[in-house]
Amino acid sequence: MKSCLIVDDSSIIRKVARRFLEDMDFVVDEAEDGQDAYDKCTREMPDVILLDWQMPVMGGLEFLKALRGYAGGDKPAVIYCTTERDIGHIAMARKAGANDHMLKPFDQAMLEAKFQPFV
Repeated sequence: MKSCLIVDDSSIIRKVARRFLEDMDFVVDEAEDGQDAYDKCTREMPDVILLDWQMPVMGGLEFLKALRGYAGGDKPAVIYCTTERDIGHIAMARKAGANDHMLKPFDQAMLEAKFQPFV
């Protein structure tokens, strides 16, 4: 089974995404900020990461840069998830190492379309 780490400070987003991803047979873990996610990745690297843009402690972009600089941090696919529709934010995420992006709010079909290549 593939593993996914959901990184979002919203417990509701984590709960909804978890349900959708578990329906796709992912083993799911959660982190509520970038620092928590980074700590988890240094212990066990997931296959895919669903990453929020704005979070306390360590934001998504900062986490992504730290992850990609960590040994083995180039392996997980990262789907950047944001409410920001600014193409500049998306470009920054791609430059930092995001594989794809998804806009909030999302539904099951949107999430499945983004994660299908990683099943």
